[in-house]
Amino acid sequence: MASDGVLVQLYQRGYLPPGTRATPQLRARAAAVLIRPAIRQRVVAGRMTAAWIFGCAAVPDRLALLVDANRRISSLRSTRGCTFHEVRLGPFDVVSLGGLMVSSPLRTAVDIAVHVEAKRAVPALRALLGKPELGLQLRLLRIAVESTPRMPHKRAAVAKLDRLQAGTGP
Repeated sequence: MASDGVLVQLYQRGYLPPGTRATPQLRARAAAVLIRPAIRQRVVAGRMTAAWIFGCAAVPDRLALLVDANRRISSLRSTRGCTFHEVRLGPFDVVSLGGLMVSSPLRTAVDIAVHVEAKRAVPALRALLGKPELGLQLRLLRIAVESTPRMPHKRAAVAKLDRLQAGTGP
């Protein structure tokens, strides 16, 4: 049906009728379909996957899934097409969209600043900051990054934020 123009591919096995606007809820639903129901409640879409869900990054090759450090992830390793990251999640780090838990916009931006290379991170961060409905501000993002104690790659994250503030590219 996609080759005939009846449907437009959203993500892997997720399709939309032509002309339908891809919303964060629809993107999250398309990603959720790829995650086994047994583990769907144990993982959180994060990093560039969350940025894509929010409409601020390109379609990911693999889903980046966060797993709270208090949960066991050994049983999740056999899941294909996903990358797992063991993290500490706070009560305000997660939102529910389209049947999938997704990292909040602020948590997504912090994770991208810290863990994604500048070439991909800076445009995604710029897009996240450019969507007023997400409620992000550069000042808030900077405070979140700088106030986190003992964070690996903190200097690189601050440098990315400095590029955003200066208006320069990656």
